[in-house]
Amino acid sequence: MSDHVYVYGIIDAANGDLSIDEEGISGGTVDTVERDGLAAVTSPVDTTSPERTDEAIERHDAVLRAVMNGDDGDGRTIVPMQFGMAFVDEARLQTVLAGATPAFERALSELDGAVELGVKVIRTNGAGSPSLAETARAMDDHLDPIADERVDGDRFSELLLANRSYLVAREHRDDFGEAVGALEETLGGGVEIQYTGPWPPYNFVDIRVGADG
Repeated sequence: MSDHVYVYGIIDAANGDLSIDEEGISGGTVDTVERDGLAAVTSPVDTTSPERTDEAIERHDAVLRAVMNGDDGDGRTIVPMQFGMAFVDEARLQTVLAGATPAFERALSELDGAVELGVKVIRTNGAGSPSLAETARAMDDHLDPIADERVDGDRFSELLLANRSYLVAREHRDDFGEAVGALEETLGGGVEIQYTGPWPPYNFVDIRVGADG
């Protein structure tokens, strides 16, 4: 019996009812639970410790992106939760929402109208590749002025010259894409640039709430 509540993220309840076609991680209907002006995007699950399978993670991300992108392309600002946030029932979820209302309201304000975009610069030619410092300067010059914020990710390979996430206003996405193209020209042929997104702004949220599990 699916009587527990899985949470994908938090939106502003004032923006009206949510309607998306994506199914939840257990195949249930995506709905919302509201409290104090906030709406948690939820679906029913039969456990408070959902298994972290590739399919479940893909479903989690698909729901977040459906909310973020919207049927008409406008979408909503959402504070994303990491995979696995499940509560024993709606009452417990509402209690947590009430306790974290100021933090969620602040996050919604900071993320309003923005998406996360990722840029990785990968060395493909040792002799012809830019240095770490040259790569960083070029990214600072081309990308930072367009973004609201940036986070530097781990360089998990010697070939990875840069791994950055950017918070970018929706209306500036085209400008940012053009800047990525200009960055590629500046860095030359010794690198490959991986430009991804838009993503839910995971890297720009630092809210920890307790769940049941």
